[in-house]
Amino acid sequence: MTGRLSGKVALVTGSSRGIGRAIALTFAREGAKICINYVRSEDKAREVAEEVRALGSDALVVKADVSKLEEVREMFSKVIQAFGRIDILVNNAGILLKGDLAETSDEDFYRIFDRMWEVNVKGVVYCCKEAVKYMKKNGYGKIINIASNAGVGTAFPGTTPYAITKAAVIMLTKRLAFELGKYGIRVNAIAPGMVLTDMASPEGVRLAKERSVLGRVGEPEEIARLALFLASDESNYITGQVIVADGGRIDYLTHSL
Repeated sequence: MTGRLSGKVALVTGSSRGIGRAIALTFAREGAKICINYVRSEDKAREVAEEVRALGSDALVVKADVSKLEEVREMFSKVIQAFGRIDILVNNAGILLKGDLAETSDEDFYRIFDRMWEVNVKGVVYCCKEAVKYMKKNGYGKIINIASNAGVGTAFPGTTPYAITKAAVIMLTKRLAFELGKYGIRVNAIAPGMVLTDMASPEGVRLAKERSVLGRVGEPEEIARLALFLASDESNYITGQVIVADGGRIDYLTHSL
């Protein structure tokens, strides 16, 4: 199968639905072999695998909670067993739990913050650490971290803990690009605004439309096409960058003045 990712092996975390699913299918159309990762939605993950195979590519389905190091290590071991290598890692798995520093109880706030830190930050670190072990051997790799425009200062009320985790992902992206360039590994991030997935609430969609220059929210496929660019050889001279894809989001504080 020919395409911009022909012969490449890609692991997309959290790829049973939403943005991750769109990325997995977009990469498959361009010839990549895909590892589909999930935690709870096995049926949906297997549906994505069937779609990948229908596109003429190979698929592997692996259950793993990225916040658990041993499960991450086992996931990468299965990828190597199945495909012999890993060329592209997309750290898409993430969660959003709402909490307000001043108004949420201590117990709830720290529970929310700790859980998001485990998945959104430690999960990315764990996956990057494992991927690099294999990418270094090949002298090549593409790591794409799915951050958020919340990490660059645009966020809805109640999302401060989430924004902190995504800001950490952005800094991690820059630091890893600095460390890993000598091994031929490029590391970049995409910072989406509101995207129409099952995580998007009607109120969130309404507010995002109001605060967007384009007056709309994004589609998963639009983020997937950007990820494809970063995964392909077309972006070989790009590393350590954060591309914001949010329809021209107007900062909340600026907009409310």
